[in-house]
This record gives sequence, structure tokens and C-alpha cells, in this order.
Amino acid sequence: MSKEELLKKNYEIWTSEPFDYKTIKEVKELKNNNPLDFQESFYKNLSFGTGGMRGIVGVGPNRVNKYTFGRNSQGIANYINKISSKKESVVIAYDCRNQSKELANQVAEIFSSNNIKVYLFDSIRPTPELSYSVIKLKCICGIVLTASHNPPEYNGYKVYWKDGGQIVPPIDKNLISEIESLKFNEINFEKNDSNIEIIGDEIDSDFVKDSIKNGKIGHSNRENYKVVFTALHGTSYKLLPEVLIGAGFKDFNLVKEQHNPDGNFSTVQSPNPEEPEALSLGIKLAKKINADIVIGTDPDADRVGLAVKHNNDFQILNGNQMMIVLTEFILSKKENLNKSFFIGSTVVSTSMIKQVANFYNVDFKVGLTGFKWIGKMINDFKNQKYIAGGEESFGYMVGDFVRDKDALTSSLVACELGSECKSKNISLIDYLIK
Repeated sequence: MSKEELLKKNYEIWTSEPFDYKTIKEVKELKNNNPLDFQESFYKNLSFGTGGMRGIVGVGPNRVNKYTFGRNSQGIANYINKISSKKESVVIAYDCRNQSKELANQVAEIFSSNNIKVYLFDSIRPTPELSYSVIKLKCICGIVLTASHNPPEYNGYKVYWKDGGQIVPPIDKNLISEIESLKFNEINFEKNDSNIEIIGDEIDSDFVKDSIKNGKIGHSNRENYKVVFTALHGTSYKLLPEVLIGAGFKDFNLVKEQHNPDGNFSTVQSPNPEEPEALSLGIKLAKKINADIVIGTDPDADRVGLAVKHNNDFQILNGNQMMIVLTEFILSKKENLNKSFFIGSTVVSTSMIKQVANFYNVDFKVGLTGFKWIGKMINDFKNQKYIAGGEESFGYMVGDFVRDKDALTSSLVACELGSECKSKNISLIDYLIK
């Protein structure tokens, strides 16, 4: 089918039932007033891939909206009901992006209409808490609406399975097949209120406790360590302060301009802690108050960026450097290590991590690109105990109480390390070099 034929076909589909009046009106206006954007929105279907779906918010099959996300949800619901004879449950979270809350509610309604129990968070939550909640609530599936560190016009749909990790083969392929076989008129939007339970702060409290339990491993005066934190307008604004202050880091300073959630990310070019510009306001404040470390997390709080004081200036660690120092520090605090323990990384990350594993006599496992392969290792090697793991793209995971990269617990470990370094009159950069 040619591009022109596909545009015509998709236009006809999206201007008739089951699409609602508002959507049909927007489609017609888009075609008449912005033909280039119309072509981009209608020339293909936005695909559900092995990690979920991510795209620009708008009308059309190549955009994020209640129908493209709805088809995902109906397909996953069909698959769950196909493979299980009992009533299953899912948990749904969402980040600070524009329309995330509305889309999350619509996703919840679709699962509820398919006789699946839904736990829906009452407001924005970090992605690692969603992973944690899947395990905590014994759900078969978890979904978080996030586009991670993409620009403001994006949103996304990320799927986790019952182990708390992102979907991997064969589940991902099975879900893709189920979703692609669906037509839009097969989506059941009829909400069943009896199947939806709103989650308040009860999971937050448990997550904070377990984060501190896994990340509080140092032995120094935490109150003397001065922390600057920027949420980059994202979901960590509430829980990361609770984790660090709860662990004993009382000198905690917020970048106030970037603390409140904002789906437009108004103070940064990109809400990505991998970009030095994203930490610039944090570093400016740190210099002003003579802080020791700057922490910045991306919108869904799975990636973390660190800038540490060194020779009266601040140096940003790259993802590989962060992974090396955190892993070495964590292993240095363990006793009786042997090959029954392992750490994990990915093929695109530094090979130096293997040398750290060898030094501490623990097993090292390497996966394909993407953090889901590190999470998968925990299932694949049940006879061994996972300690920690990371990748070069600023993702790190401490312990197995979550199964995806976790900026909150990783930030605590970084502060534990930095605080110990300060007590020895060295910088975290000195620790890296030694």
C-alpha cells in the first residue's frame, strides 16, 4: 500500500466510529490546517516495541493518544485473560508529563472493563516505585506512562511483568502480536469502578524504607555532607528527599526553580541528567553554598546524574564512572563474597566493571544493551545473589527489591560514598582514580 493510500485509509478510519466527536474534529482540522503534520501523524502506526511505546502526543495512529494507548491496554488485557484462569491484577503509575494523568486513568478503565483488578497511583510516581509495586502487590503486570528524558511533546507506555522487570522474550513478542491483531473498535472503554483501587502513600513508605535498607551502607557523619538536589521538574521531588533525609543527610538543599513537577520542563533544554546543561542550576547553587555533591534525576527518576566537588570546582561523572565507583564501594562493604554473588552490566558499558568483580571474587554477568537485561539476570540465575549493576547511560540498580534502574537508591549510595570520602579528606574523584 502506498503512502497516499495509507493516509486515505487511516483518515477514513479515524473520522468514523468508534472515534469520539472531539477526536474526529481534531483529525479534520489537522488535515485542513496542517497537512505536513497530518501526514506525519497518519502515514503509519506508532508501534508497540519490545520496551513499550513512545511518541509525540496528538491525534492519529502515529501519535500518543487514548486510542493508541487504549489498543496497547486492550491487547495486554486480552493476553492476561488468555494465559490465566484466575482474576489477575495490574498496577499503573505515571510521571509528570502533560496528559499523563488523563491517559493513565483511561488505561486503568480499559483494564477494569476486562475484569482485571487495577491499582492506580493517586498522583505522579517514579518508575522504580512502579517496578517495586508490581512485586509488592503481586501483580501480573505493571505499566508506567512516561517518556523518560524525551522532550515535553512526548509521552510513553512502558510495560513490566510480574517479576518487576521490563518485558523480555517471549512475553514482549506475545504482547506485540496480541496488540497488532486488534482493531480500534475492539477496545473496551467501559469503566468498572469495582475493579479500580487508588493507591495513596502506603507504597511510598515501604519503598522509602527498603531504599534506605539497601542503600544506607556507609559509616561516616552524614550530617556534615552537604547535598544539592534537582528533580528537573520530575517525579523524584518528594521521595528522594525522604530517602536521603531519612538516611541521615540533613544538610539537604533543593534547586527550587526545578523542584515542582512541570511537564514543559521550563528551565532546561532537556530534562536529561546525561546532559551537563541539565545540572547547571544545581552546580550554580552548590558553588554558592559550598556543597559537596549535586544530584539530578530525569523525569521518571530512573536515571541519575552526579556532579561532585573536586579541587574547588565541580566535576560531572559519566555513566561508566558512576557505575564503577558505586559498585566498588558497595562491594567493599560486603563480607564473605564469592562466586555465589554477582554484579551485572551491558555490552556497551565499560569493561572495567569486570575487573572490579574479579578483584572482589564475585561473578560478573553482561547483557545486551538496555537495563531490562540486567533485571532479567536475577530470574535467570536464581542460584546466585544479585548485588548491584549499571550501564553507561546513567542507570544503576542496588539490590533486587526493584528490577530496573533506580535513581533514588543510587543517589543514597552516592551520598554514602561521598560522605565517607569527605571524612577521609579526599574527593569522590580521588576515590575513582585511586
